[in-house]
Amino acid sequence: MAKVTWKPGTFLYPLPAVMVSCGTMEKSNIITVAWTGILNTNPATVYISVRPTRYSYQLIKENREFVINLTTKQLVRATDWCGVKTGAKVDKFKEMKLHKEKANFVKCPMIKESPVSVECKVREIQEFGSHHMFIADVLAINADEKYIDEKGAFDISKCDLIAYSNGHYYQLGKKVGKFGFSVQKKRKNH
Repeated sequence: MAKVTWKPGTFLYPLPAVMVSCGTMEKSNIITVAWTGILNTNPATVYISVRPTRYSYQLIKENREFVINLTTKQLVRATDWCGVKTGAKVDKFKEMKLHKEKANFVKCPMIKESPVSVECKVREIQEFGSHHMFIADVLAINADEKYIDEKGAFDISKCDLIAYSNGHYYQLGKKVGKFGFSVQKKRKNH
């Protein structure tokens, strides 16, 4: 079997499907973003890419902050709906029965129903054409305590996180390895 060659495009899948909350507690919005990721560890730096025509773009550009809220199987309908409706015409929190939660370091709300909310402060905006990239410093990570195990670690397997791939949402499956397992020495049984 040979690979088929297509024209250049955006075919790096799967991607996280996140709900980005922005604005203020009084005037807030949610935009669904799949073009997001980690840029750096120290300082912790992330990005989201947003079309300038989107309602949230101006809110983020003006306030220079946002919250990345991870999404779950239970939030898949809200995730999709917040991506196809405009906040210029509807209150997405109200329509999707989502609850605003006060953040610690930014003015925009976190989404209470999200297992993890990442507070971000925009460092710079890079214009790439159809999308502009908001490069942001991570100010805080807020994890729902029901996903914290007895050792104080976040147990991602309890969340039912979802990903986006080529127009579809998928629930993440089972763990198939851990970082470094391919070179880890086997323990001898005594």
